[in-house]
Amino acid sequence: MSTITDFNESFLPLEKMKQLLPEAKKSYAQAKPFPHIYFDDFFDKDAMERVLKEFPNEGDIDWIKYYDGHQKKLANEKEENIGLFSRYLLYSLNSSLFLKFLEELTGISNLIADPSLRGGGLHNIYRGGKLGIHADFNKHEQYGLDRRLNLLLYLNKDWQDKYGGHIELWSRDMKNCVRSYLPVFNRVVIFTTTDSSFHGHPEPLSCPEYMSRKSVALYYYTNGRPEEEKGGYHSTSFKLRPGEEIENKLTLKIMKFLRRWPKFFGK
Repeated sequence: MSTITDFNESFLPLEKMKQLLPEAKKSYAQAKPFPHIYFDDFFDKDAMERVLKEFPNEGDIDWIKYYDGHQKKLANEKEENIGLFSRYLLYSLNSSLFLKFLEELTGISNLIADPSLRGGGLHNIYRGGKLGIHADFNKHEQYGLDRRLNLLLYLNKDWQDKYGGHIELWSRDMKNCVRSYLPVFNRVVIFTTTDSSFHGHPEPLSCPEYMSRKSVALYYYTNGRPEEEKGGYHSTSFKLRPGEEIENKLTLKIMKFLRRWPKFFGK
């Protein structure tokens, strides 16, 4: 990245985006169970190595901790906890140039970025963690805008299939998982968000203790949405898979204590 142009291209590959669009927008519209697409090696590898290098570990920042029967994960939406290269990446993905790419890719006009990163930013999930199948909150609580798109960038090197953590896309009737994608390094997944775009990674991770499932998340909005998609306001709406049961509260308390156990001894 020897020049400003090279640097910018590393975090927003404009030429690649232009080349991808003709076929990508067809694939996006036709994808099941709802419009989506994935891109491998979307960004410059060296740039993503820098983003990964500054990704905070569990004890490095004051993460938001989600721990209940549906999810066990860490999240950070505070910009001050995000490193320099990661912030530049986020700025690039919230830029007008990238919004235009997303609009042409998805067919959704007048997209609006969220500089507050509400619910997005950095996500970090360790061994045993999970995120149950769900539909996302449908309104930005501060701006009142309608949530329309998710972008997830995965940063997991040497991630094996047996570790799990696949993002699963489920059918509208919640009878089966239609597609799933392993969260490997420099893979981007983009999908339309509606009240029935059910997704998550419901199986607890089985990666080694020293690894975690790292991702960067951005969400995009519009002022209003198509009439057929309108519904009442809701927060994240979790769904149970066929035969799935919620862990009882005692089990959760024990697991949470064991997760924190080393901290009591300064380890």
